[in-house]
Amino acid sequence: MSQSVESFAEILAGVHRSAVHLELRDSYGVDNEADNFAAFRRGDWSEDLERADRQSWLDLVGETTSRGVAMRRARVVSVRVSDYIRYEHAGTQMNIDAGERVRWLARDRASSLALPGNDLWIFDERLVQFNIFDGLGQWIRTDFSDDPSVVEFCVSSFESVWERAVPHADFEV
Repeated sequence: MSQSVESFAEILAGVHRSAVHLELRDSYGVDNEADNFAAFRRGDWSEDLERADRQSWLDLVGETTSRGVAMRRARVVSVRVSDYIRYEHAGTQMNIDAGERVRWLARDRASSLALPGNDLWIFDERLVQFNIFDGLGQWIRTDFSDDPSVVEFCVSSFESVWERAVPHADFEV
C-alpha cells in the first residue's frame, strides 16, 4: 500500500476496534516537543505546560476511546533511561487519563522477541503505519502496509511486548 493522503486523525476516525502503538527508541528529536523537552531538562517543565501543547492529541484519544476503540501504547526502553524517556514518563499519565493504556518494557527483557525495525501503529489489525526516524530522532516519513504477513508480524510483535511489559504506574524511571 502506498503512502496515504489521509491524516492520522482521519485514519483513527475510521478505526472500529483497536489502535496500538509500539515505540522502540530511547529518544526522539521531533520539533513539536523541543521546547517542552528543553524545559524539562532545565527543571522548568510542568504538566500544565505539557497539557496545553498536547491538548489536541488528548482530545483525539478521548474521542477515539469514547467510541469503544482500545488504544494501547507499549514502549521498549533502555534502563538506565535517557532524559527523553524521563520526560515521556512524566507526561504519560495525561495519555492514560485521556483513555490510552500504556506499558513499559525494559529493553533487556525484549532480547528474545522478534521486533520490527521501526516504531509503528496498527489499526484494527489490518493496517500498519511505520514511523521512520533518522539517527537523531527526527521524523523522516510514514510508510504503510496492509500486507497480511507484515500486519501479522507486527501484531505478534506488539502483543509479545505488551505481555512482558509493566503498566505505567509500576514502571519507575
